[in-house]
Amino acid sequence: MSIYALAEHEKGRVKRIYASCRFPSIQRGNILQDFEGEINLINADELPLHIRDFFSVVAIRPSHILLSRDVLGGRPLYYDPATLSASSFRDYLDLAVEVVPGEVLKLDYDGRVLERKLYSFEDVFSTKILDEDEEKIKDEILEELKGFRAEGCVAFSGGVDSSLLASIYDLDLISVTARESEEKWLTECSKMLGKRVEIKRFDLDDVEKILPAVIRTIETYNPLQVAIAIPVFLTVQFAKENGFSSVVFGQGADELFGGYRRYAELSGVRLREELIDDVRNIGRNNLVRDVKIAYTHEIRLLTPYLNWDMIQFALRIPPEMKVRKFDGNIVRKYILRRAAREYLPPEIAFRDKKAVQYSTGAMDLLRKLARKNGMKVEGYLRKIGERGLIRTDEK
Repeated sequence: MSIYALAEHEKGRVKRIYASCRFPSIQRGNILQDFEGEINLINADELPLHIRDFFSVVAIRPSHILLSRDVLGGRPLYYDPATLSASSFRDYLDLAVEVVPGEVLKLDYDGRVLERKLYSFEDVFSTKILDEDEEKIKDEILEELKGFRAEGCVAFSGGVDSSLLASIYDLDLISVTARESEEKWLTECSKMLGKRVEIKRFDLDDVEKILPAVIRTIETYNPLQVAIAIPVFLTVQFAKENGFSSVVFGQGADELFGGYRRYAELSGVRLREELIDDVRNIGRNNLVRDVKIAYTHEIRLLTPYLNWDMIQFALRIPPEMKVRKFDGNIVRKYILRRAAREYLPPEIAFRDKKAVQYSTGAMDLLRKLARKNGMKVEGYLRKIGERGLIRTDEK
């Protein structure tokens, strides 16, 4: 767990609350938070408007319990309305209700909802298109990345996102893969950057061994989510084994700069709407999964592309600068690749890389394990979950 508050009851009313945090979450007096900065409860009713970062918070007040999350839902938080307990993981609660992104919830000690406010994505972020040229936008992207305080190591995949971070930050590089061809590229790519990468090769036995822990941690049987979680879990585990307490990931670059393959089929208003929707849902679709993995290993997940100012800036970049026809081809993440050319050779900056579940071989190994057991992937994952009595968000 990361944040956990267990309420003790007497005659139907909360008598005492036992609260705790594990790194990277913080406890400051009666405030439990997954956010490094100070939380000023003078602004309690409007926390999603005042905290410019991902956060979740549980504040034990004299008259009520305060629960809140950021509008992107980047940090998980659940509560049990019957017991008034709260946790970063639903499995610690008998009846887990999600604190939704952008919500501010006040509960009294009899279990009643005193106040509920909900702030939207649009309350926090502007999507008005910038009127700036390509050079200015490119420079601003680099300035935002260079201004980020990065620590620990970089989760290196050999793609433009992590390679740019590896070039900007003077940090060690780590990677995991099941593919020999991928390992060769990672080694070659790191050499081109003047660095060395520590690589952990994993195989079928490794995936089979960690699967129960992966499902328990991310709290879903969804095959795509599990396949993505496998290399993330192994990367965070590898970082922990090497003594790091923070890992820098390239999450968010695809959503902010147009990296997904499906964007190549879109243009104009439809492309812009799809890009905005993917940022709006980045917590639910990606970050919560990865953050829960980081919680389990007590490691900080650092995401320079998802610095709040970078998110705001990227949302205003014209979509045609993100997905562009160039030399007869559709280039996704065009403006990010142009910015990356300040640091990277073209064979890295413009390399088309597969999604992590495919590039690392995680999805292939998951399918092999399912076939080995005479099952389809989702059925196999459910069987593992049921065997370990693992609760998820799915029926």
